[in-house]
Amino acid sequence: MDTIAFEGKVLGAAAMRAERDRLHAAGKKLVFTNGCFDILHAGHVTYLQFARAQGDALCIGLNSDASVRRNKGPKRPIVSEGNRAKLLACLRFVDYVVLFDEDEPKDLIAKILPDVLVKGKDWAHYVSGRDVVEANGGCVVLADMVPGLSTTNVIERILSAYREP
Repeated sequence: MDTIAFEGKVLGAAAMRAERDRLHAAGKKLVFTNGCFDILHAGHVTYLQFARAQGDALCIGLNSDASVRRNKGPKRPIVSEGNRAKLLACLRFVDYVVLFDEDEPKDLIAKILPDVLVKGKDWAHYVSGRDVVEANGGCVVLADMVPGLSTTNVIERILSAYREP
């Protein structure tokens, strides 16, 4: 998949693996998380800050537009993958963004081999890539979610505010 270069933070899987190897050589831990991050909100920011605190560098696996459509339905994403990647790359606690087109990031995780995999507790029942990370000596950390903050809730509030009477 082609990537959009933004200050060197948006990489392909092979370049991200090279970065992971560079970090390991320096004795640093790579944290990975993934998601759609369709309409960036405070819940996302809180989650990503938590994820970054679990290691020395944070890589976000970002669902491509096609992947978001398959997971969320034909009306999503609201924001294009290029714009979502740019917004995430602008966050000071995000070190890398890698787009992926699959429905889940297991193959990407297997290529990168992060030390820590972070997911929200709402995904405690299934963490894609858990087996790969743990088999390579890494760990999975589940993050608390911010109550009431989700992209779906934001979309509903927008629709409600602008719905014709």
